[in-house]
Amino acid sequence: MFRPEEMLKLNVITLNRYKDTLLTYLHERGVVEIREVKVDIAQKDSPNEFHRKASSYSITISRLVDFLKVYKKGAGGGIKDFLSPVEPVKKTYNYKGIEKLIKDVEAFLEVVEPEIRAAEGKITSTQTEIERIKGDMAVLELLSWLTIDVSYLRPTDMLEIVVGTVDKNRFKPLLEEVDRATEGRFAVISKDSKDKVIVVFAFLRGDYEKANPILAKYSLERIEVPEGEGTPAELLKVYEKKLESKEEELEDAKKDAEMLAERYYEDVRFYQELMENERDKATVLPMLARTNMTFAMTGWAPKNSVSSIIEGINRVTDGKVYISVKEPSEEELEEIPIKLKNPGWARPFEMLTEMYGVPRYNEIDPTPIIAFTYSLFFGFMLTDFFYGLIVGITAALLVKGHRKLNDGAYKFGYTLLISSFFTMFMGILFGSYFGNAGDVVLKYVTGNPNAHFPRIADSLKDPMFVLILALAIGLAHLFIGYTVGFIVRWKNSDRKGALLEQLPWMLIILGVVLFATKAPGLVMPAEGLFGVGLILFALGEIVANGGLAGLMIISDFFGFVGTWLSYARLMALALATSGIAMVVNVLVAMVWGIKISAIPLGIVMGVIVFIGGQLFSTAINALGAFVHSLRLQYVEFFGTFYSGEGKPFEPFKARREVSKLEVEVEA
Repeated sequence: MFRPEEMLKLNVITLNRYKDTLLTYLHERGVVEIREVKVDIAQKDSPNEFHRKASSYSITISRLVDFLKVYKKGAGGGIKDFLSPVEPVKKTYNYKGIEKLIKDVEAFLEVVEPEIRAAEGKITSTQTEIERIKGDMAVLELLSWLTIDVSYLRPTDMLEIVVGTVDKNRFKPLLEEVDRATEGRFAVISKDSKDKVIVVFAFLRGDYEKANPILAKYSLERIEVPEGEGTPAELLKVYEKKLESKEEELEDAKKDAEMLAERYYEDVRFYQELMENERDKATVLPMLARTNMTFAMTGWAPKNSVSSIIEGINRVTDGKVYISVKEPSEEELEEIPIKLKNPGWARPFEMLTEMYGVPRYNEIDPTPIIAFTYSLFFGFMLTDFFYGLIVGITAALLVKGHRKLNDGAYKFGYTLLISSFFTMFMGILFGSYFGNAGDVVLKYVTGNPNAHFPRIADSLKDPMFVLILALAIGLAHLFIGYTVGFIVRWKNSDRKGALLEQLPWMLIILGVVLFATKAPGLVMPAEGLFGVGLILFALGEIVANGGLAGLMIISDFFGFVGTWLSYARLMALALATSGIAMVVNVLVAMVWGIKISAIPLGIVMGVIVFIGGQLFSTAINALGAFVHSLRLQYVEFFGTFYSGEGKPFEPFKARREVSKLEVEVEA
């Protein structure tokens, strides 16, 4: 706790024939971050033909999965599946090498792919035909005012027929210009349709060449007349029957696809995952160095896993391997990957730390601290017992449903669950139960107009108390940050930074706290701490900024004051929560007494307004508490000591949702 996992550097050299098995073993263990081997006497490794096939088949199978997923029944979704997802059943594959795996995949695709592609092609072609029929029907509906056979709307040896639409304000000048160009040798029929005119022109072949540029000039949009015989209205009925037939054909094709999805979807997903993991394994090959007989790899692993890793490497290589284990050197501090190490109660809060950035290897991990302070700030801002209860119930459902997956939803739910307890506690302290609704009910039940729940203060009636409490919490939070920064810098031999950048603010804060007590006996110690702090602060600015020290002293001091005052947002959001809840309660009181005859309509309206309004208030204020609690950690607190510039540990790790590998080691 408070320190990242201890890491060791592994260097491995073994025979080429163990490469695939060794990489597969490490990939499945997922505890080593492989780095590039930097040597000049050997060449870099590269993917072979089987790795390239794995990448290609991964794309092919992904397309099959995407198609089948559309037609897979019971694919999930909805609130129930979000709160409590079903963990997929994992199918085992006995891995005997990538060559054998590729052959198995090819045998599978040889059977499955033609069937799925045929179903996909049938659906696609039928859908295309349906869209074409619908387009032709739209044209026929547009021409339904015509009572002539559509065959007369097609060109002949002597005539060119043009059907189209043109803007209504362009139609008359179009006719005039066509009439002049053809000397009146054309026929035309038309019908108005909103801001367009539907028009049919008949030209002699010789005159069409003169008229065509004019039609283009006036932006006549041509219409392709559908095939068939009869009037447009008669032909429309024929096309309706065609559409009905094609839609039935599409439904049959979809049923066939559903049958294929039922039969093959799980298997296709299984092989997709196998291929994606093989493709992922191949990405590290260029990081390895090799000779004709051997290859070398290097990487970082947690210290507590190294012994089991070495045992596994010896097993899969039959002991024909050289392994070197080294402690990190000072020169490698910037390269060491960071894996956070916290007790179970704080581990889900690592998500908040990682969102900002992990610590360097020689820094302190702030996760245990923010596990408490984040939850406290969230509870202070939301500050309502029943709001905390609603958040807690929702979070508990998320935690319960996602615990087995240990995914982001579980971690998020866990942080909210812990924060909800702080919210309920703060709600009790400030006597807030759906705002002032608890007091209203208590007054009604007891008949005492002055009855109210016990509280340390009413946030709306005594905002100064809430502000002072918020600033006191902020001062304590900043003091912890500067103290942690002092410890880190001192341990890392940055004594000057510890004494001139961290210690001054620690002393100033202690001085402010002693002044705040207003105890006569503490005035002198307060002045001493505050004065020494200011002197060290000024000295640090002179050392760091030279001639600009005077300006920076003013800037940085008031910057600290601004940072401290930023904690006033604790009070602001607490007041906002109480205020919105009270507004909802006032609206309920306004409609509660409304009656129509003997029907108490106001009670129904009041219940709806109360439930809807309080749920809205819970959601909007919980969102504000989530965001601003993070801000106080990331900006104010981390600004006192934390860089977050470490490199996260990214192990060479398989992603297994529906597959499980059994690696068969060569004898």
